[in-house]
Amino acid sequence: MLNYRSLELGALSDVIKHEHGKVFLHDVLELTGMEVSINCVPKGFKVPFKHKHKENEELYIFLKGDGVLMIDDARVKVKEGTCVKILPAGSRTLENVGEDNLQYICIQTKENSLDEFGLGDAKLD
Repeated sequence: MLNYRSLELGALSDVIKHEHGKVFLHDVLELTGMEVSINCVPKGFKVPFKHKHKENEELYIFLKGDGVLMIDDARVKVKEGTCVKILPAGSRTLENVGEDNLQYICIQTKENSLDEFGLGDAKLD
């Protein structure tokens, strides 16, 4: 049994060619403690709905472009290098307000489920 799974997505700019400009990694990589999506939102597009979660917090890591995350009543400007954590109860949606595609990674995991992190969970061989 292998101790890893891998996937070659190609250029992140090509993610826009996937259904809804999104690739979910949970099933492909058999993730057991998180969901990760790679996303590419075209210029001028606004997600037409808001959503929230029952138990999962989300971390958005923006890689390219300019956008606005609407979280409850707040408008958070995002760009390359912006990282935003949203608690489960936060109602959210996203709009690309830039001149290019908006690329980001979204990591979703159960709120308060991380017991150890960084080197606290490491074991040297």
